[in-house]
Amino acid sequence: MEAAPAAWPVELRVDGPRTNLTIAFDNGERFTLSAEYLRVESPSAEVQGHTAAQKQIIGGKRAVTIKMLEPVGNYAVRIHFSDGHDSGLYSWVWLLELGRGHGKKWEAYLKALKEKRLSRDA
Repeated sequence: MEAAPAAWPVELRVDGPRTNLTIAFDNGERFTLSAEYLRVESPSAEVQGHTAAQKQIIGGKRAVTIKMLEPVGNYAVRIHFSDGHDSGLYSWVWLLELGRGHGKKWEAYLKALKEKRLSRDA
C-alpha cells in the first residue's frame, strides 16, 4: 500500500491547450507538468511494468494532450489522454514525486529515448 502523501493537493488545473497540468499542494509546492511527461511516466503497468527493469520507454508523445481528469476516491486522479491511454491512477504521492523529481526523470527519459533510437514526435 502506498504511503500517505507528505502534502495534499489543493488545486489541479489543466491549461487551455490541454498540454499542461498544474498541481498545487497544501505545503506550498506547485508544479506544472506537461501532458507528454505525465503520459510517459504513467503509473500504469503498461508503462512502469511490475519491476523497474520492465519499465517501457515510449516515444512519439510530444503532441499528446489531456482530454479529461477523473477523480478516483480521495487519493488519485485518472488522466485520460488524447492517444487513448487512461489506465494509470495518478496518486497524490505519485504526482508529488513526478513534480519533485521532474529534472532527473525527464533527463533519464530523454537519454533512454536516444539509446533506443526513439523520437518524441510521432
